[in-house]
Amino acid sequence: MPGGDLTTMIRQGAPVYVLSCGQGINGEQMIRSVLVQFPAVRSRVVRVPHMHGPQQIHEILEKVREEEGVVAYTIVDPELRMLVQSECEKTGILCVDFMGPALDMLEAAFHEKPLGEPGRYRKFNQINMDRVAAIEFAVAHDDGLNPQDLGKAEIVLVGLSRSGKTPLSMYLSVHGWKVANVPIVIGIPLPSELMAINRKRIVALYIDPEQLAAHRQIRRKRLGLTDDMAYTGKKEVFREVESVRELYRRHGFATINVSNKPIESSAEEVVSIIEKRFPEGAHKQGKRKVAP
Repeated sequence: MPGGDLTTMIRQGAPVYVLSCGQGINGEQMIRSVLVQFPAVRSRVVRVPHMHGPQQIHEILEKVREEEGVVAYTIVDPELRMLVQSECEKTGILCVDFMGPALDMLEAAFHEKPLGEPGRYRKFNQINMDRVAAIEFAVAHDDGLNPQDLGKAEIVLVGLSRSGKTPLSMYLSVHGWKVANVPIVIGIPLPSELMAINRKRIVALYIDPEQLAAHRQIRRKRLGLTDDMAYTGKKEVFREVESVRELYRRHGFATINVSNKPIESSAEEVVSIIEKRFPEGAHKQGKRKVAP
């Protein structure tokens, strides 16, 4: 190529200002995805978030005019959007509206006014990301895994084998709660990590001995295991349940009865206990009711 390779021929382009009433991340990404179609041009992209008033609009557009820049904007407030458009037309600034045409089209299609609330997309996706993080936490802290992290859990479920700790943990995590669960084995001391955390975060599960024995029998048959009366025998299970109830009382654990109860009801009871104990904390974390 005459005169050198492409990198020596890159020329400076007009700075692109991305104005937004939210973070402006999506608008910036759009501009950058377009700029790659102009490999011979190096253009500075300036993201300007949280545009909420006319004064801000006037000030930033004056700066754009002085730098001979161009404007892209993702503004949901119709008045501010019209202001940007009119001011750009007055001053000869090239501009593109990434939000308005789409809002107008969907308003016509749905026969409904848009909310015009900045940052809703980010808030919605943050909720989804929080749920994903909660699910990952529950999986990583199922059945006593990673006990060193119990202090990071918002809820710690404890209970005997087959008392329903795992499904309840997963159900709560889908609703955004960071849950760990720890199995209790009679005759074996509770993990020191469990005893070191705030007891108010611990919720113990009680299940009727006959139902627990039935659950264990089903598991034994499904896995093809030989019968173990110490694990599935009704008398042995009854003694185990009575021992764990005494353990709950001795340590002052809040207890819920999960016998013959839908998981939704058990989850509501758990959340009710935690929210009563940590009303401000639960509110700040933006948790929702677990009922669908």
